[in-house]
Amino acid sequence: MENKRLDDLATEAGIASEYINAYGKPQAIPAEIRHRILEAMNTEKLVGRPVSHLHASAHAPSLPNVKVIMQGQIVTLPLHETNSYQWQIHTEQGEIFHDHCQNKLTLPTDLPLGYHTLTLIPEAKQEADSQQQSMQLIVAPERCYEPQALTHGEKLWGACVQLYTLRSENNWGIGDFGDLRCMLQELAQRGGAFVGLNPLHAIYPAMPENASPYSPSSRHWLNIIYIAVHKVEDFTCSAEAQKWWQLPETQLKLQHARQAEWVDYPTVMTLKMSALRLAYPQFKLRSDNDSQQIAFQQFVTKGGKNLYFQAIYDALHHKLYGENITYWGWPVWPEQYREPESDAVKAFCHSHPQEVEFFLWLQWIADIQLTECFTTSQTNHMPIGIYRDLAVGVAPGGSETWCNRNIYCTKASIGAPPDILGPRGQNWGLPPMNPHVLKTQAYQPFIELLRSNMRHCGALRIDHVMSLLRLWWIPQGETADKGVYVHYPVDDLLAILALESQRNHCLVIGEDLGIVPEEIVDKLRDRGVYSYKVFYFERNERGEYRSPDEYPVQAMATITTHDLPTLRGFWQNRDLALGKAIGLYPDKALLAELYTERKLCKQALSASLNRRSYLSEELTMMDTSSSLQQAAPLIQAEQPMSAAINQGVHRYIAHSACALLGLQPEDWLDMEQPVNIPGTTTEYPNWRRKLTTTLEAMFTDAYINQLLRTVGERRKQGS
Repeated sequence: MENKRLDDLATEAGIASEYINAYGKPQAIPAEIRHRILEAMNTEKLVGRPVSHLHASAHAPSLPNVKVIMQGQIVTLPLHETNSYQWQIHTEQGEIFHDHCQNKLTLPTDLPLGYHTLTLIPEAKQEADSQQQSMQLIVAPERCYEPQALTHGEKLWGACVQLYTLRSENNWGIGDFGDLRCMLQELAQRGGAFVGLNPLHAIYPAMPENASPYSPSSRHWLNIIYIAVHKVEDFTCSAEAQKWWQLPETQLKLQHARQAEWVDYPTVMTLKMSALRLAYPQFKLRSDNDSQQIAFQQFVTKGGKNLYFQAIYDALHHKLYGENITYWGWPVWPEQYREPESDAVKAFCHSHPQEVEFFLWLQWIADIQLTECFTTSQTNHMPIGIYRDLAVGVAPGGSETWCNRNIYCTKASIGAPPDILGPRGQNWGLPPMNPHVLKTQAYQPFIELLRSNMRHCGALRIDHVMSLLRLWWIPQGETADKGVYVHYPVDDLLAILALESQRNHCLVIGEDLGIVPEEIVDKLRDRGVYSYKVFYFERNERGEYRSPDEYPVQAMATITTHDLPTLRGFWQNRDLALGKAIGLYPDKALLAELYTERKLCKQALSASLNRRSYLSEELTMMDTSSSLQQAAPLIQAEQPMSAAINQGVHRYIAHSACALLGLQPEDWLDMEQPVNIPGTTTEYPNWRRKLTTTLEAMFTDAYINQLLRTVGERRKQGS
C-alpha cells in the first residue's frame, strides 16, 4: 500500500513512469527512482497528504493561487455551489472589473494583458469556509514578439559569438563589452542584424577558473569579468589606478594575458579586480548629486533584495574562499553563513559595508556597459542588435540557490537521458526548479528570470527549451542513466514567456536540439518561439542534406554551435580524433561507426554542394593571402578542407528559408579547435579557446569581408 501511495503521489507530481528513448522505444522508469525524485521535491510537504493537494481539484470551492489565460479566451472558474459572490479584478493598469456570480465565475474577455488580482467575496458569511479569497490572474498574448523586419519577411543574419573568445588590441586577455560594441559596429556596417552571445550570467569573482557560462552562480546578474576596464571613467581618472597601470609588472601580466592561446581566467580576473578596486575610491569621491552617483543609487534601488544578496554573496565568498579554498559555495560554508538572512551574514554586512557596495558597483558598471552596447546596435539600425542566452540552470552552490532555497531541489540534478552518442547520459550537476513551488509562488521566479535576461537585447535564446515541458532529473549521487522526466506546466510557462517577450520587445529562440517530444513542437511554433536548426543535423531519411528551401521560416539556421565541432573540425574529423585522445570513445566499434557515419555525411554534403552549384561562383575573388586555400569547384568527401568548401557551406545555409541565420567567426577564420566538448570537465580546456586573430585584423581580412558580402547578398535574395 505504501508503494502504491508513493506511485500515485509521483504521478500527481508530474514524475513520468516511462518515456520514449533515443531509439524510439518506450522505457519504463523504476519505482525506486520515481520515489527518490518525489523525496527530492521536499516530500515533507507532499508525502502524507492527499494526492489532490498537489493540484487543485477542478471542482474545489477555493481559488488557485494563480491562473494563466490567453487574452480574449472564455474562462470559467467553478465555485461553491451554494454560495453567491461579489468579485473584483484589479488590473495592474489600475482598472477595476466587478460583478456578482453564483456557482461559477466567467471572467471578462476584454481584460488587458498583464498581472492582475482577482478577489472573491462571499455574500453569505455563515459558512466557515466563506472567507474572502484572492488569486493572481495573468493575461497573456497568443504569441511572442517578432521585430518588424521579420514580420515583413526579411531574412536576417548575424554572428554567434562566445564573448570570452574575442581578441582585440584593447582587451585584457578576454573578450569584453568594449569588444562587443566594436563587433556590433563592424557587423552593422556589413548588413548584420545581431550578435548572439553565450550566457552573460554572473560566475564567481573569487573562483574565476570555474568558467562555464552554463553553470553560473546567478542568472539574474552579469559576469563582471566582461567589464572593459579601460572604458571605466573612474579608472582613467584615478591617479592611483593609473600609477598601477604604468607599472612594468602590470604591463607584463597584461601582455601575457593578451597573447595567451587560452583565456587565463585567474590572471585576467586578478588584473581587473586590482584595477577596479583602485578605481572604486575615485567613484566614492563623487558628490551625492553627481549624475553617476544618482544613477548608481537608482540601479541599487531597482535591483532590490535580489541584487543586494548577489553583492553580499560575492563579498562573503571572496572573504571565505580567500581563507580556505574548500569553501567553494554556500553548502560548505561555515554553518552560520548558509542562510542569507542569518545574524552572521547581517554582522558581515555591518562590518564590511564598503566591500558589499563595491560588488554592487561592479554590477552597475557591467550593466552600464551592456546598455551602451545595445544602444550602439540600435543607433546602427540593427533589427535585433544583441541576442542573449538563458542557461537552463544554475550551479548548486551559487548565489541564486543561496537566495531562493525553496525553489531549487538540491537533492537532484538535471541532465539528459542516454542516447546513441552518450550511452550513460549526461549529468549537468545543476539543481532543478521545483514546478510545484514555482506555481505556489505564482511563477514569480520564472517571471523575474525572463525580465533579467530580456534586458538590453532584442532576442533571447532559451537553452534546452524543452525544459518548459519536462526536465531529466537525476537523484543525488546517481549517474545520468538513473534519471526520470519531471513535467512542468508548459502552457502557463509559454504564456508568461509570450507576455514578457511582448513587453520587452524581445524575440525568443528556443534551443530545441536533442530528443524533442512531439507534444512541444506545435506549442513552441504556435506561441511564436523560433526553432534552432543546425546544418549538420538537417538531413532527410535518405541521409541527404535538406534543400535550403525546406528549412522552416520560423527558425534560426546555424552551421554549428559551441557544443559541436567547427566546420573545419567537422570536415577533418577533428572532434572524433579529440574524443578518442581524451577517452570519450572507449568502445572501438562505436568509434569506427562514428567515422563511417562522418564519411557518409561528407559524401552527402559534397553531393549537395556540387548538385546545387554552391562552389564555383566568386572563388576567383578570394584573397590568396587568406589561411583558406583555393580549391577546384567540384569537391569530393576525401578532399581536405578548403576555401571552396567553407564558402560553399556558407552560401548553402545563407540560402535557407529560415528567417534568421547565425554564423560563427571560428568558421570565417577556418579554425579547427572546438570551444567546448560536452561530457568533459578537466579532459579539455572548455570555455577558454580564443579566436586566432584580433577583431581589428578579422574585419580587415579580404576573404572574410567577401564572405560576409556573399552571405548578405544571398539573404536579401531570399527575402
